[in-house]
Amino acid sequence: MSSNGSNGNDKSMVFIQLTGGNDALNTVIPYTDGQYFDNRPTVGFDREKVLPLDDKLSLNPAMAPIKNLYDRGKVAIINGIGYPTPSRSHFRSMDIWHTAEPTKVINEGWLGKTVRELDPNGENVLTAVNFGRGLPRALSANGVPVASVGDLATYGLYPDIKDDQIRQQTLAMFSQMYGGSGRDAVKEFIHQTGQGVLKGADILGTAPQKYSSSVEYADNPLAKSLKDVAQIMFADIGTRIYYTGQGSYDHHSGEVPLHTGLIGDMSSAVSDFMDDMEEHGYDKDTIIVIFSEFGRRIKDNGSGTDHGSGGVAFVIGGSVNGGLYGDQPSLKSDDQLEGDMHFSNDFRGTYTELLEDWMGVDAPSIVNGNFEKLNFTGK
Repeated sequence: MSSNGSNGNDKSMVFIQLTGGNDALNTVIPYTDGQYFDNRPTVGFDREKVLPLDDKLSLNPAMAPIKNLYDRGKVAIINGIGYPTPSRSHFRSMDIWHTAEPTKVINEGWLGKTVRELDPNGENVLTAVNFGRGLPRALSANGVPVASVGDLATYGLYPDIKDDQIRQQTLAMFSQMYGGSGRDAVKEFIHQTGQGVLKGADILGTAPQKYSSSVEYADNPLAKSLKDVAQIMFADIGTRIYYTGQGSYDHHSGEVPLHTGLIGDMSSAVSDFMDDMEEHGYDKDTIIVIFSEFGRRIKDNGSGTDHGSGGVAFVIGGSVNGGLYGDQPSLKSDDQLEGDMHFSNDFRGTYTELLEDWMGVDAPSIVNGNFEKLNFTGK
């Protein structure tokens, strides 16, 4: 499939990581299954309050904006997503999702490898942009530059220096630090990184000035990050992969109000972002992927839920074949995995489809194997 979208824009992907282990069972709720209510006397939702998807599954009551997008055919819900022999460790499980390798620890992230395929000569230092502190493992790969943006409005090198002459002198010193000749391998890497930062900061600084929209984003951190994504996307600077996150979803106690607040903020932020993309003609060229490192235990602990397996992911966009994908895991005692839901589809199948059918990139070397696709792309 071509990597150019229906409106002539390059196809892009926006990843939203729900950090901490989102409770899949309280996100997509089996509202007609008595075992859901038997196992969740404290955190379970009343079947009269949920948002039905069909006669078996529903969305969390706080997800009305996502439900609206679903009703318009723009949301693919992937139930039972996971991988064999799941880990209940936040760090290990997220590392598995980031590297697409559940059997051993490897150095490079799957999206970092993807950037290398999209831009093998490293011509665009902004092929991928992260919104948040640090660099997610998913985007880490040798020789691949990735900008990490905290606040786009103030992003850049030495933005607090108000005197323009002093700032230019400081920037010149920074550039000189990463110049010169006779560099060894380490110095060469630092040089490339520094030059990439300098070039990327200069380009990103122009994006907010070009942005105009009638959409009023919700007042929450994820909405702010997605507005920053929109500003960079609409500036047409060649960015193909955007990454941000929200959390923490690690609700061992007080789950209902905390999870409801987060999942509601996520839903409204994504809806606002979709409105913005539709207004600017990017909705059919962009896919949003929402995922978490694992689900939670089937049975609540009296206040919240503990680490489990068997999760849910969302793929959203104007070119998505909306609907329910993957088998919803059974809650029957005999079908459980030590009190957890079994996975019904491997997350690397979703990655494979995103890479091959959306971005036009061969997947096996990136996802470390061949995996079955679900066919949620290609509307």
